[in-house]
Amino acid sequence: MDSLNQEQKRELFTALSERERMLREDIRREMNLQDDYVDLASDVPDPGDLSFANLSIDLGNAAVTRDMNELRAIELARKKIGKRIYGECISCGYDIPFERLQAIPTAERCAPCQQNFERTHYQDGMKGAIL
Repeated sequence: MDSLNQEQKRELFTALSERERMLREDIRREMNLQDDYVDLASDVPDPGDLSFANLSIDLGNAAVTRDMNELRAIELARKKIGKRIYGECISCGYDIPFERLQAIPTAERCAPCQQNFERTHYQDGMKGAIL
């Protein structure tokens, strides 16, 4: 974090706060939509409408889960700011470039380490998969 100046730190903190606000709005909106789909699923006798409502609920749950995971990443980034280790790669320990943090304020790894992480975990996740 020592490589970031005060202006950069302010910019990244603001970006984290704005993203958190947007995520919370998205979650509220998605939860309201899910209530509508639950009403539809319980009111309609048509199997096609029921299937659509169930699919919509499942997709909404996935979106909320994704948003909640990002909120957790924002919370972790804020804790790292407090500990003065924000912007430090968790794999190699070097500073994450400011430009990468601008693009992804919750980044935990520098680009080379992230690529290596994804390559390694992609292969692990593909074991037994049919391509």
